[in-house]
Amino acid sequence: MDDPVHASCGEPVVDPLAGEDCAGTLTIAEAAAATGVSTHTLRYYERAGLMRDPVARATSQHRRYSADDIRWVTFLTRLRMTGMPIREMARYARLAGAGEGNEADRLALLTEHRRRVLERLDEVQRNLAAIDKKIAVYQERIDR
Repeated sequence: MDDPVHASCGEPVVDPLAGEDCAGTLTIAEAAAATGVSTHTLRYYERAGLMRDPVARATSQHRRYSADDIRWVTFLTRLRMTGMPIREMARYARLAGAGEGNEADRLALLTEHRRRVLERLDEVQRNLAAIDKKIAVYQERIDR
């Protein structure tokens, strides 16, 4: 008789009565698709200490990402896409992973990051306005 496996993930059930439940978790490939980052990036985030909590492992030692992990990676991606350095992301992850009691530190970190993002956004808007002016000049020349 074959050992029982979880229908949701195909992993063997270690203890059929209290076995590891893979329901609702994603493989690394599924997590990559869900978050829009590569499997390499997911592994890097884990190695760099950016995951708030350790990523669960199936009995096969394959990573299993929870819905919370997916939300966390999505937020990390937003921080990275808005220019937060990895070092600050790691600090934020350590603070978040420590739980309650450091909300003021997390707020300060995110508030400062937001200020820098707004500065860059203002610069991008000024540059876009200059590009729009140049486009208008060329369009006017063509329309004559």
